[in-house]
Amino acid sequence: MERLNSEGIPRASLKFALSKTSQVMTARRINKCLLCRSKGVNEAGLCEVCYALIQDPEEQRLIGRWLTGEGP
Repeated sequence: MERLNSEGIPRASLKFALSKTSQVMTARRINKCLLCRSKGVNEAGLCEVCYALIQDPEEQRLIGRWLTGEGP
């Protein structure tokens, strides 16, 4: 899945973005998904649709750390 909106980060950069507190916190603060810029994000800065489409085990691990409150 490539990004849906040109304002979002490239799909290939998601692992890097999830490892940077500042990027995730900005997405949460403005309430826009890191990838598609849709409103309504979880603790990892992803919307419900993008979160459901994540298949990569490493990305899932990083997202899980955000969802459990551990952070990067």
